[in-house]
Amino acid sequence: MKILDKYIVIKYLATFFVMMILFIPIGILVDLSEKIDKLKEFEVPLNEIVGYYLDFVWYFGNTLYPIFVFLSVIWFTSKIANDSEVTAILSSGISFNRFLRPFMLGATFIAFFAFYSGMFIVPEKNKHYNEFQYKYLKKNKKSRETSKIYKQVGDNDFVYVSSYNPTREMAYDFSYERFEGNALKYKLSARNIRWVSEDSIYRLTDYFKRSFNEENQSIVSNKILDTLFPFKINELSTLNYMAETQNYFELNEFIKEEKKSGSPLINNHLLVRHKRWSLPFSTYILTLLAVSVSSFKRREGMGINLAFGIITAFAFVFFDKFFTVMVSKSNLSPLLGAWTPNLVFLLLAFYFLRHAKK
Repeated sequence: MKILDKYIVIKYLATFFVMMILFIPIGILVDLSEKIDKLKEFEVPLNEIVGYYLDFVWYFGNTLYPIFVFLSVIWFTSKIANDSEVTAILSSGISFNRFLRPFMLGATFIAFFAFYSGMFIVPEKNKHYNEFQYKYLKKNKKSRETSKIYKQVGDNDFVYVSSYNPTREMAYDFSYERFEGNALKYKLSARNIRWVSEDSIYRLTDYFKRSFNEENQSIVSNKILDTLFPFKINELSTLNYMAETQNYFELNEFIKEEKKSGSPLINNHLLVRHKRWSLPFSTYILTLLAVSVSSFKRREGMGINLAFGIITAFAFVFFDKFFTVMVSKSNLSPLLGAWTPNLVFLLLAFYFLRHAKK
């Protein structure tokens, strides 16, 4: 690695980590100021609050690190441009593409760390972060769908319940249907079903089963029946944030099972997986865009570059959130929802890069 490459890579990484160190405490203070009343109201133990904010650091950093990347590059590139260092570098015969190389190398370090942490570290932190949120801060919000649940639990088996209580591990108006081809083999129903953990069985109340064998039917009923089923009670309704708490391998398996069961949240789960790939890739795009707009000395000074950087950073967050909502509330493809912001800003980066080379 040449002296120029080392100089730029060190500047890039140092500015990025300083930016993280400066903004993360601000994020914690802002979040704490919003939640302190609820924390006092529910008398949350100090050790749980500390644990929550340790997890919040990872959540906050993983969500907003592309902004920190962009602002970091804007800041230090504008500074060396104002000091005429960029002019000297390009005047020495180094092409703009060669000038970009150490920036891309620095982006690779950050993207690799972001990819690894997003796949394996952040999911575990998200689990504790979300559990705290729903335990103390979102008590009136449901962490899962609990009414009118229809789910496929096997190749030919389907379950319906009108409501599900995850705390009591109990569901009401239970119906279990098994098919062979297009023919209904039997239908089992009960007023409620409850998981009895001490005996590892399901207990049905007001049990009723109707079986179909060619032209014959048989009916069996009972007040109480203890039995087994090929599913776990908590599989009736998964947590809304479950995909965010799975590492890469667990997430792939989880999505496979959710597709089989016909989960209504499958698009959200797919979006989480796509974003774990798209966010690290955005590091390169935002680095390219930042260098292209800030590598030349401006009469107005660094202020104009920083203003552009802040506006563009928030525009990126807006696009990201907008398409996330579109995937959740409409039939927009999760692939498009995750990658469209990157595509838009890549086109913007190429536009500014063409002008920067001139």
